[in-house]
Amino acid sequence: MILFLVLLVLVFVAQIVEIFIPPLEWMFNAHVYIVPVIVFYGAITLSFPLMLALAFFAGFLLDAMTAQVFATRVEISFGWSILLYAVLAAIMHGLKPLFNRGRWEVHCVLSGVCTSLILLSQYLMISFRRGSIIFNREVWWQIGGPGLLAMLMAPLVFWSLHWIAGLTKNPYTAQADGLDEFASR
Repeated sequence: MILFLVLLVLVFVAQIVEIFIPPLEWMFNAHVYIVPVIVFYGAITLSFPLMLALAFFAGFLLDAMTAQVFATRVEISFGWSILLYAVLAAIMHGLKPLFNRGRWEVHCVLSGVCTSLILLSQYLMISFRRGSIIFNREVWWQIGGPGLLAMLMAPLVFWSLHWIAGLTKNPYTAQADGLDEFASR
């Protein structure tokens, strides 16, 4: 339960920090997203109800920042990212036995893929509402770039959060020694 509260605080702080991180010009102005990596770590270290609560909180914060009305149309509906975070986190939670056996790299790669899926669904929702879908190199970098960055950040974030989980004596990470083996190399 302590780890859950720590992750809630970290998601809140990371959501605020993401606003102030400038887009990376060398990556076609791709943004850095930290919150999905934290949520997906929570998906593999928390119980299912707590994981759903964390996904709800992160989705609510994302919706509060991205829900928008253009003229008289709603372009991004409030509540869509709550459902999306819950589905993606449930997939990660289902792969928790791999993490417990030390196969943490699968989750790092999936963190990047799922981050890109969040952005792709957001882009598609806006595009369908506006009636035009354009995929060019910049759009693909706006979707794939943050996923690539999340994939590269995930090992360090997972290792740091796993260390915090050890300090909080989280019962769901007791048998997850994959990152402990990684840290000892």
